[in-house]
Amino acid sequence: MVKLISVYTSSFKGLSEESWMLALVMLINRAGSMVLPFLGVYMTGHLHFSIENSGIVLSFFGIGSVLGSWLGGMITDKIGEYRVQSLSLLLSVPLFCLIPLFKTEVGLAAIILIQSIVSETFRPANSVAITKYAKPENITRAFSLNRMAVNLGFSIGPALGGILSAISYEFLFFSNALAALLAGLMYIRFFGKRNKQASLKPKPVKEALAVRKENSPYRDGKFLIYSFFCMLFSICFFQLFSTLTIFYKDTAHLSQQNIGYILGYSGFLIVLLEMGFVQIAEKYFSLAFTLLIGTVLCGISYAMLAFDYSVLTLVISMTLLCIGEIWTLPFMSTITALRSGENNKGAYMGMNGISVALAFIITPYVGTLTADQLGFNTLWIGTGVLAMGIAVGFYFVIPWMLKKKNKHQNIDVE
Repeated sequence: MVKLISVYTSSFKGLSEESWMLALVMLINRAGSMVLPFLGVYMTGHLHFSIENSGIVLSFFGIGSVLGSWLGGMITDKIGEYRVQSLSLLLSVPLFCLIPLFKTEVGLAAIILIQSIVSETFRPANSVAITKYAKPENITRAFSLNRMAVNLGFSIGPALGGILSAISYEFLFFSNALAALLAGLMYIRFFGKRNKQASLKPKPVKEALAVRKENSPYRDGKFLIYSFFCMLFSICFFQLFSTLTIFYKDTAHLSQQNIGYILGYSGFLIVLLEMGFVQIAEKYFSLAFTLLIGTVLCGISYAMLAFDYSVLTLVISMTLLCIGEIWTLPFMSTITALRSGENNKGAYMGMNGISVALAFIITPYVGTLTADQLGFNTLWIGTGVLAMGIAVGFYFVIPWMLKKKNKHQNIDVE
């Protein structure tokens, strides 16, 4: 037990003060993201929209995520990650306050689209900041710390949202705005002086010339193939947020309370295990093997549901899914950072964000259609088989993409 505690605590060592502050800002911002889980209930119960129209309105959040990822990546490379993150957080404040004023499907879809674009510009800029302030050997752990903050925030947010929405939906939106304001002010206060000092440092001539030489991710064929595999993996993984909960309720016959317990268990497990498991992978696995085993575990976690859905099986399945997530998602960001150059990290992070955002749009439709037309067993087996194919793809694409680019670095990609 003492050794396990020692390994766990050592996984946090070496991370910079800036990495911890970026995670804290993300925690506050995501803990305040209480609106999204309750938008469907708000539209059907409070505004009396049909379920179909509510789904259409919610799809505009996914569209905004794609546009925000693209826009955030592009402008980050032009004006810097500090300005993009500051503007995204502060502009989100009035937008959250405006949402309750829109009572029609068209109006609500429009404000959600705008709000999503503004909020999602934050992600690629935040990823660039993580790579900027983390030591090269700590990049994956810095991404993991940030993801841990996101998971913790998403655990806190819905609980607070349930309490606040019971009081007033308007109060829910205003609290969301307050959290964004607090996160923005903290970020500006901490990073303002650091950004100013960094901007005063003269850039080497070689760095200035590199801007013209570095490729766009949209013309980087190898990276586009890698991003395609990232999108396919996200389509498999995001069943967690759409069809899996429906399966829990309609097929496994779990109560809403028990569904909440399993989802809460997944968030707790991520927070508990992520940093330690990432350190294990960094020490003993190559990047290609890490994504191979992580994707395989995610596939197994879904495929096993086609054969049994007892409570024990559901817990084991969720455990495997969490471990697979830990060994896949943070390393996807690390690989993106390694593929990018010094002056186009924002564009590469934005492209990777687009691949994930596209999956957020595709998954609910494809998953529910497959389950409705062919049954859940087909969906779970199909997801498992697809995940196995993606795992093999990752294993060969990653060394092919990174080997020459990182041959001068001490990075094990094969």
